[in-house]
Amino acid sequence: MKLAIGCDHGGFELKKEVLEHLAARGFEVTDVGCDSPASCDYPEYSKKVTDLILSGEADLGILICGTGIGMSMAANKERGIRAALCHDVFSAKATREHNNANVLCMGARVVGPGLALMIIDTFLDTPFSNEERHIRRISLYSD
Repeated sequence: MKLAIGCDHGGFELKKEVLEHLAARGFEVTDVGCDSPASCDYPEYSKKVTDLILSGEADLGILICGTGIGMSMAANKERGIRAALCHDVFSAKATREHNNANVLCMGARVVGPGLALMIIDTFLDTPFSNEERHIRRISLYSD
């Protein structure tokens, strides 16, 4: 599975830990930035991740900012992206099973590294259910 990850300055430190974790798990990850804690604009990094998913160069994405809210709003502007803001393991599992979410958004100022890694593992390890009711519901708002 190919992953794309991006953050703004608020998510920079957490992204470093996430990258180490994903490397240890053997994932192929494209890091689109940001590359420092200097102030930057989160929509630029959201777009870089969503472009990789929409082009097929990545299967799933992870976006991290201070709260996760801005990243999720920006990502969901892109047709074909189903970005979910998750700050707990249950939501990460449910959004993959029921919504077939393709982008996980998190807030580094909301969750600590330990919880963030559990959320990410759950998101990446949970498949879409392929149940007819979920497919039908997704089709009501997707391409």
